[in-house]
Amino acid sequence: QVQLVESGGGLVQPGGSLRLSCAASGNIFNTYTMGWYRQAPGGRRELVAQIGSDHTTLYIPVKGRFTISRESGKNTVFLQMNNLELSDTAVYYCRIETTPPFWGQGTQVTVSS
Repeated sequence: QVQLVESGGGLVQPGGSLRLSCAASGNIFNTYTMGWYRQAPGGRRELVAQIGSDHTTLYIPVKGRFTISRESGKNTVFLQMNNLELSDTAVYYCRIETTPPFWGQGTQVTVSS
């Protein structure tokens, strides 16, 4: 079993930036794709970005504003979020794409003026 711990959320004004981190336990981090998902109030959980073990990336709704990266030596995946918008307000979760996948507990991001 893998444990994922997210951090870095908070309250930010529109146009601001945050960097989320997700630290993974165990020794399988380097083998699997990692993903960041988010769930807005009343909404469905949606994929934001993924990064493969070979560092290839996939972005869904936020390309150009968000950047996903991973650091193998620290078993950590990051989500750099720039130019944040009100609609980015959500709980952000990381997931390791094993079968079945494992989720972190989530970190709240609130964009508000």
